[in-house]
Amino acid sequence: MPNTQRSSEPTAISSVQFLTVAEVAKMMRVSKMTVYRLVHSGDLPAVRVGKSFRVPEQDVHTYLENAYFDAG
Repeated sequence: MPNTQRSSEPTAISSVQFLTVAEVAKMMRVSKMTVYRLVHSGDLPAVRVGKSFRVPEQDVHTYLENAYFDAG
């Protein structure tokens, strides 16, 4: 029988916090459709889980940091 014990060391993927499209929309104060457009255009990375998407929280913060522009 193979050894099925898991290592106690966390892997990179286990430290990622994923958000739903609705949570991202609420955080960004936009509609869910806007988040879907960002995901489908490749501007916002996401993982497909079944029929839904999950977006890494850090990628949302990175997107917002890079979206700032000087309007003056």
